[in-house]
Amino acid sequence: MVLASVFLGLVIVITISLCLIGVTYVDEDENEILELSSNKTFLVTLKIPEECVTEEKLPDLLTKRLTDVYSSSPALSRYFTSVEIIDFSGENATITYHLHFGFPSEDHNFMKYVMSEELVLGVLQQDFHDQNVSGCETLGLDPASLWFSE
Repeated sequence: MVLASVFLGLVIVITISLCLIGVTYVDEDENEILELSSNKTFLVTLKIPEECVTEEKLPDLLTKRLTDVYSSSPALSRYFTSVEIIDFSGENATITYHLHFGFPSEDHNFMKYVMSEELVLGVLQQDFHDQNVSGCETLGLDPASLWFSE
């Protein structure tokens, strides 16, 4: 009986402790406001599949999609500032964007791992594989259809 009481008391203390810790914990990094003193721009050119060339709303749809992708990315949302259309060519079936990012300082490791071309391109490619654009299911799926540069 004593052993059961001690065990029950221990379970109650652990449960109350976990509840209190969960309620009072605040992640300091989540609310940190960064001073973005440096900028980096990536140039993205996307080859549009033939079935999508006639889609009139495609540039606006893709601009919103790129904004949503980078604004919701856990790795890049803190640094993403904007996206703008540079060129839309129906004859060449391409659309070119500038992706603008701001970051706190020019740290070599930060640039190598967070603001790397591979990471920024990988986030975009993953989104194209996860969600197709309606009417343009093959858009962005071919790795050769995306040109990416700094």
